[in-house]
Amino acid sequence: MTENPSLPVSDTERARLEAGRVLFARGCDFMLGVARPDQLPHTQRPEVAFCGRSNVGKSSLINALTGRKALARTSNTPGRTQELNFFDLGGAMILVDLPGYGFAAAPKAQVDGWTRLILDYLKGRRELTRAMLLIDARHGLKDKDRDVMKTLDTAAVTYQIVLTKADKVKAAALARIADEVAAEAATHVAAFPEIVVTSSETGEGIAELRAVMAEIAARG
Repeated sequence: MTENPSLPVSDTERARLEAGRVLFARGCDFMLGVARPDQLPHTQRPEVAFCGRSNVGKSSLINALTGRKALARTSNTPGRTQELNFFDLGGAMILVDLPGYGFAAAPKAQVDGWTRLILDYLKGRRELTRAMLLIDARHGLKDKDRDVMKTLDTAAVTYQIVLTKADKVKAAALARIADEVAAEAATHVAAFPEIVVTSSETGEGIAELRAVMAEIAARG
């Protein structure tokens, strides 16, 4: 989980957070939207994909990380993001905003199509360095999240759980959900051991997640 802001910050942690700040100060630009596997770009840079249930807050989180209010398109309507959207983070790495899985305000055939696209990307993308699996802090893990976790385990794709919308949950309930999610993630072979608790509204956890991304970029 993220560091408690009331505790002293070590020099090592300050350096981590500064590296994250510097990375995201480079600027981030939209590259393209992909609707079919044959449209996937050859980026030759580490890619970090943001995936999760519809309306979990993927686009809002990308906007908060980059400090751009409208870089990734947001909506209160589940299913607004219907392509894999690629963003160039200052030439250092690629961010990928995936369509949400689960319920969406779109025809079933269309939802099934982009769900297959998501799974094909997650299972077979060579450049994919880590998947950020976003989980709504109000609800915790659902069966569809667990299905994606199993897929990533099988594909040996490292993924890290990011709790979103932390501002919508009282502190005690948030701590309980975070502990439950972390405990379940620990039983999965491809899950990164630490989760990050975030709020795109208040900025909680954003600096920590930037630091995580900087570490990924540094490893190339």
